[in-house]
Amino acid sequence: MPKVIRFAGLLLAAGMACGTAAADEKIPLVGASEKEAAEGWLTLFDGKTTFGWKVEGDVKVEKGALVIGGTKPSRAETTSRFSSGNVGGECSLAPSTPEGKSATFTGLLTEGLGPSISKDRNEIVPGMRGFVGTRDTGGEPKPLGFEVPAGVVLRVTGVRIQPVPRRFLPLLNGKDLSGWKVFQDPKRSKSKFAVTKDGELHVTDGPGDLQTEGKYADFVLQLECKTNGKHLNSGVFFRCVPDQYQNGYEAQIHNGFKGDDRTKPTDFGTGAIYRRVPARKVVANDNEWFTLTVVANGPRIATWVNGYQTADWTDDRKPADNPRQGLRTAAGHLSIQGHDPTTDILFRNIRIAELK
Repeated sequence: MPKVIRFAGLLLAAGMACGTAAADEKIPLVGASEKEAAEGWLTLFDGKTTFGWKVEGDVKVEKGALVIGGTKPSRAETTSRFSSGNVGGECSLAPSTPEGKSATFTGLLTEGLGPSISKDRNEIVPGMRGFVGTRDTGGEPKPLGFEVPAGVVLRVTGVRIQPVPRRFLPLLNGKDLSGWKVFQDPKRSKSKFAVTKDGELHVTDGPGDLQTEGKYADFVLQLECKTNGKHLNSGVFFRCVPDQYQNGYEAQIHNGFKGDDRTKPTDFGTGAIYRRVPARKVVANDNEWFTLTVVANGPRIATWVNGYQTADWTDDRKPADNPRQGLRTAAGHLSIQGHDPTTDILFRNIRIAELK
């Protein structure tokens, strides 16, 4: 079993990181500290909306909390699914909770902070303030959620997950391009792909296409990226059709936004599923390292940038071999894009964990 993370301390760091900033300043991380984001922690609740959640019954967002329950049975669960992870956050039952009543965790939780929690029933008991848990079966991916009976109200904040690090396979060895190949195209093979002395992948010029030799269908992909210039364009393609140039879904990399409004990305924005759904907020900045996470599970695709969820999309098109024309769930190469002659981008800590 992986090490259980005590989440109470992490919540304080997240609160200190929140605030507002001008467009040219470093954006405060929403729900994850810089260190946590680099470690792959993902916020599952943004404190303002139910984005990324499926809810039933009495569920609302109030004063930064996800409030579940009321006059009827209620539940809330993440739309993204994970087969393993460290998970934690804060929760509390309303003081008016009838004696003998409780709420229940669904999905990942197996251990908890108290005063007490049942490992068998994953029960949230009166007086409980924080929770932490792990699940590492490597089995079927499941959402994380909460189930509340009628007459009970549960308040939840700071919900986060860290996909278990030991489940990840590193895709870049820091020495050379072993495990990768440059797709040769007479008109589109102008990019240079090189590993620096610091073990980073440096992509310059373009266009160009660097593909993994391995193929992946359902997975959690995490990497760090740095754009060495203003509003440079790149992307990470996945489930690519073999022997074709960048023919897959694309997690966009482009840190531009309109005016000083980060909710209005240009060219879909970093964390977008390009040409399908824009990033709901441009979190990353040019000339700074940021973490990008892609979770692909069947038709559901979600992304996080610096731990903040930027996209949650279900491909409801009819199945097709070509992802430009329909839903493709078959395994395919990952591909890093060299976009154009201005490309100057670094990648590091590229890792993947396949979902069964």
